[in-house]
Amino acid sequence: MNIYIEKETDTDFAFDENVLIKTVVEHAFSSEGAPVANACVNVLITDSEGIRELNRDYRGIDSPTDVLSFPNLDFDKPSDFDIPADRKADYTDPETGELILGDIILNVDRIFSQAEEYGHSIKRETAFLVAHSCLHLCGYDHMTKPEEEEMISKQEEILNSLGITRGD
Repeated sequence: MNIYIEKETDTDFAFDENVLIKTVVEHAFSSEGAPVANACVNVLITDSEGIRELNRDYRGIDSPTDVLSFPNLDFDKPSDFDIPADRKADYTDPETGELILGDIILNVDRIFSQAEEYGHSIKRETAFLVAHSCLHLCGYDHMTKPEEEEMISKQEEILNSLGITRGD
C-alpha cells in the first residue's frame, strides 16, 4: 500500500508521525479487507486555517474541524471492495493501476488541543483521527446512533490491536 503524506506545518511531533500514520492506515484498511497490495491513500497534515479553507471549499462549512475524509469509492455497504468492472477506471490511478481509496486531512492544531482536552497523548489522538478517517474512506459514517456505535467499536479495535490505548 502506498501512503502519500504531505505536511504543511512545521509542527514537531515527539514521535515519527509518518510511521504512525502509515501503520494505522495499513492496519485499518487491512482489517476492513481492502485490497492493500495495490491501493493508495493521500494524507495531508495542515493547521486550523488550512482545514477551515478545505472545509469551506468542499463542504460549505466555514470553520475548522479535526479531520476531513474524502473517500474516492462509492459503497453500497461499508467495506465492500468488490468494484464493478465498469467503475474501475473511476477508482484507479491510470499510471500505477492503484486503487485510490481517498484523502485524509489532519488538523495538527486540533490534534494537540484534543489530546490535552481528552487527557491522552498526541500520538493516541493522531492515531484515533487517522483510524476514524480510514473508516470513513471505507464507507462508514456516524449519522445515526447504531452507525456511531459501530464506528467507535471499530476505531477502538484498530487502536487496541496496535497497542495504542487511551492511557497513551
